Amino acid sequence: MAAPATIGPFLGRTRIAYFSMEIATRPEMHTYSGGLGVLAGDTARSCADLGIPAVFVTLISRQGYLRQEISAAGEQVEHPDPWSPERYATPLRAKVAVILEGREVWVRPWLHLLSSPIGQTVPVLLLDTDLDENSEPDRRLTDHLYGRDQMYRLKQEAILGIAGLRCLQALGFTIRAYHLNEGHAAFLALDLLRRYPRPEDQVGPGELKYEIGRVREMCIFTTHTPVEAGHDRFPYELVETVLRGYIETDQLRLIAGRESLNMTRLALHLSGFVNGVADRHAKTATMMFPGYRIRAITNGVHLPTWTHPAFAELFNRNFPAWAYEPEALVRADQLPDDDVWQAHSRAKADLIHFVARYGIRLDAELPIIGFARRMTAYKRPDLLFSDLQRLKAIAGRHPFQLVLAGKSHPSDGAGKGLIRFIHQRIAELVPEVTAVFLPNYDMAVARIAVAGVDVWLNTPEPPLEASGTSGMKAAVNGVLNLSVLDGWWLEACVEGTNGWAIGVDGGVGAAHAGPADLYEKLERQVLPLYANNRARWIFMMKQSIGKIACYFNTHRMMRRYAAEAYLR
Repeated sequence: MAAPATIGPFLGRTRIAYFSMEIATRPEMHTYSGGLGVLAGDTARSCADLGIPAVFVTLISRQGYLRQEISAAGEQVEHPDPWSPERYATPLRAKVAVILEGREVWVRPWLHLLSSPIGQTVPVLLLDTDLDENSEPDRRLTDHLYGRDQMYRLKQEAILGIAGLRCLQALGFTIRAYHLNEGHAAFLALDLLRRYPRPEDQVGPGELKYEIGRVREMCIFTTHTPVEAGHDRFPYELVETVLRGYIETDQLRLIAGRESLNMTRLALHLSGFVNGVADRHAKTATMMFPGYRIRAITNGVHLPTWTHPAFAELFNRNFPAWAYEPEALVRADQLPDDDVWQAHSRAKADLIHFVARYGIRLDAELPIIGFARRMTAYKRPDLLFSDLQRLKAIAGRHPFQLVLAGKSHPSDGAGKGLIRFIHQRIAELVPEVTAVFLPNYDMAVARIAVAGVDVWLNTPEPPLEASGTSGMKAAVNGVLNLSVLDGWWLEACVEGTNGWAIGVDGGVGAAHAGPADLYEKLERQVLPLYANNRARWIFMMKQSIGKIACYFNTHRMMRRYAAEAYLR
């Protein structure tokens, strides 16, 4: 049972509200599915560290996203992943209602206090409809993260944006800046808009009836994906059914799209500050949505959360302020080689021990290549397995091992097919290559994997990787990135110094940075260096820490949001 928590200490000073459909606060709280939620959690941790006065709002997701089981045939089998809110959060007394399908749906926030390693806390509100006042179907609306059909999803987004905003007001918060982490929360801006009607005599035919400038002053929108499926769209007939009488459809068409309600366009239209999550992504998003100014604030990770204890000890001895001032890690090249290798060996031993529970024995003397992320087509998790004979031949000259992991959305048939394909390939690689797929990838597994491998592999189809953050987590642990030049890696890569690129910049589509590029880099550079030049490898490990971790962190990211977005 969580210790009773109160919202009172945060009311007087909190001025920023961060809305996200998912937030990864801790592994035991199943309120996240992947990168978007982990980024939100790292953002909250950095706000706590830096004293940024923010409150975070998400859904309680009582049944979680999914617990992944892998069948004997290599198929993903999905199970509910319930958790107990009362162990980590306190129900608050405030309740608000949102009208869905013409009836009141009541929402109560729970309070989770997220603490930073240096002792500060930020409040996280978990919105819950499992209340006696609601009908049984409505009680289930905050059960499943990204679950069920379009109507369920639309209702969830209305609860997040509309009820979330009203909960803040019912609790007594005075918010000046609302940060929408992806378009799921765009109804928040719409609810604000409804509060600022223009005088009727100033509204002409076909014009917006509301003062849009007032809302834009308050709203910040971060878009996270160039992938079309990542932008929620709802038919206006469905919107009229679920939100009947909430706002005129002709008004909504002016700001959210003519054919259907596009949540990304709604957020773009109602936000005064819009950004992508990497330099390349901001340019891609501008081409996707011309007419909007889309800035770039590249993502980061919360370094103390993702740094293995062995490296944390090493950093504490040499750079005592690193957790609060990651810039200190720019001096990582001064670290003794033996200390860096010993820290890495401890992290690698932890991974080997973890993998052993699945009946696979990894060799500490051989390099481990890691690949772990959401299993979906544009991530190309199958790229490495394109030519098994070539892969086996490479392993014959330069032995290596593979650790893979990742979940696919239950409705992503292609993604689940990739998981099945990978398991078939793993079996076919025996005995030349030892490989393992770790089931049920989550924060806890990620902490072990990103620190314990030697090489972190990333093979997206350009330009569909908006940013990516797993490689940043690997880098702070001295792991070397081998990645397509997309997302954040385009900004970070110093070829042959802090990692390697697959292919060249400028290519677009599935044919770019293909298997031939990947195999060539593995065979001629990455694996021979590990086998034959340990000193140079350690040099690159230190460059990975010094040139990546010092910059690609959420402390730098949140200082930019504070200066450029929140205080504008």
